[in-house]
Amino acid sequence: MTATPPIANEDTTTRQSLAHGPLGIALLHIERAHRGTGSWQSVHRQLATIGPMIDNNDANLFLGAPAMAYALHLAAIDSDRYANALHSLDAIVARHTRRRLNDAHERIDQGKPTSFAEYDLLRGLTGLGALLLRRAPDSDEMRGVLEYLVRLTEPIPSSDGQALPGWWVWHAPVHLGAPTPGGHANAGLAHGITGPLALLALAKRHSIMVNGHEEAMARICRWLDRIRHSDHHGTRWPRWVTKTTAVPTNPATPSWCYGAPGLARAQQLAAIALGDVDRKRMAERALLYCLADPHQLNQLTNRGLCHGVGGLIRIVQRVAQDGEEPSTFIDRLPQLNERFLSLGPSAETGFLEGAAGAVLSFQSADAAETLVGDWDACLLLI
Repeated sequence: MTATPPIANEDTTTRQSLAHGPLGIALLHIERAHRGTGSWQSVHRQLATIGPMIDNNDANLFLGAPAMAYALHLAAIDSDRYANALHSLDAIVARHTRRRLNDAHERIDQGKPTSFAEYDLLRGLTGLGALLLRRAPDSDEMRGVLEYLVRLTEPIPSSDGQALPGWWVWHAPVHLGAPTPGGHANAGLAHGITGPLALLALAKRHSIMVNGHEEAMARICRWLDRIRHSDHHGTRWPRWVTKTTAVPTNPATPSWCYGAPGLARAQQLAAIALGDVDRKRMAERALLYCLADPHQLNQLTNRGLCHGVGGLIRIVQRVAQDGEEPSTFIDRLPQLNERFLSLGPSAETGFLEGAAGAVLSFQSADAAETLVGDWDACLLLI
């Protein structure tokens, strides 16, 4: 597999998008083939249309060569499928990661604020780390990502002398190219510091650690504790905070990307890694509060993984696997399945927000069924 020129056209970008394009849909075909309800010929046909791989500064876990490496890794589990392609892609991903790490450390050395594109799960080094944890857990690149995340958590000074979290970004939470006066710190699993927390926890769970590893996790957890809200609606965290505000203050959609469920799973993983019994109970209670609150559940208006019922279903399954009382979560799945079916299919076909991801979640939602695949590793749930 070869890299495309630096500028890829829209069609190439769409086809190589794990989030929205055929590459993401291939994850559904792969899971079905593993289950015996689909064929490997169907998987190959889906992957054969993807084309030469993007490996410029835009490439990430959800786009281009790293995204293809993730899909082929899932397809190749317990087999020698796509061995040559994966060998080539591993080398591309390693080079790309080293380049991104060099840029990130140079930015830190210069005292500049970070960006989602540098560190987050969807576009940044956390996403590459999630891939490396599967493909090359003992590599220098994996350790490099973890060392970078440790450094990312170290406080930085602002222009007014106030110490800010190292993940404080210069741009707006939504319009990523627009600077925001004073910047903000994001708490979500998709774009915020909860993604690095989950990766650090999962790496420790695999006995992969670097200097400062546990201290970095504790630093993130303390910050999440400071911004946490608890009231009669339960426990929740704002999507982001500025120097003066926290958004939102009311219970938000219980989603994977920004809501309490995603933050609860990340903190459950961190608590397990750190041996923090109190945090584990707090995280699991936060999810249970969500599941018991119609006001929050009624904000789920689609089936998708990112901010729909599908993502909540998968989180409930993963939390149950590690939960103190798994049945308290498993018992909620029939209710969530009914809500899922009541919403109707998505008009989009892709993985993150469309039908492919929703079906992946729903087909595993039977409480009596063992979770077959780890397709949700790209969501840092496992």
